[in-house]
Amino acid sequence: QLSNVSRNNTVEKTRKHIGRGVKISFEDNKVYIECLGDSAVFVQSRNSNKEYGFHPSTVVKIQSGVKLKIFCHKLFHEILTQQLTEGYEAVFDLTKHCMIRMSFVKGWGADYHRQDVTSTPCWVEMSLNGPLQWVDKCLKYIGSSKNPISSVS
Repeated sequence: QLSNVSRNNTVEKTRKHIGRGVKISFEDNKVYIECLGDSAVFVQSRNSNKEYGFHPSTVVKIQSGVKLKIFCHKLFHEILTQQLTEGYEAVFDLTKHCMIRMSFVKGWGADYHRQDVTSTPCWVEMSLNGPLQWVDKCLKYIGSSKNPISSVS
């Protein structure tokens, strides 16, 4: 049991509802998440949102016992190949596809009063290093941007 003196009561209550949590698996070049706990988890994945035809910022609620594909390497490769013709900024923007945000018990987004994952009591952000390396290799191949990119771009 980890303790944190800065953790508030809301976070403690939320953590108690996580239960068995989630299982993240990699099968056939796809990443899946399965909710093992009694309470739902909420996931934002631009890659899966693209595949399912959702708005890029859509947050999907995954109920207990449900397994959902959250990243497809084949789809990402197709998108990356298309974006190469669009230039540096278009390829750089794909770093957002390599980040998966997830909250436990409490949701966020357009349908909730919490607009950002960081407003939920218990959340994680996963970086998919393999796809990020693909983006990095492509950016090195393209060369530098005409418009410098910074942390405030």
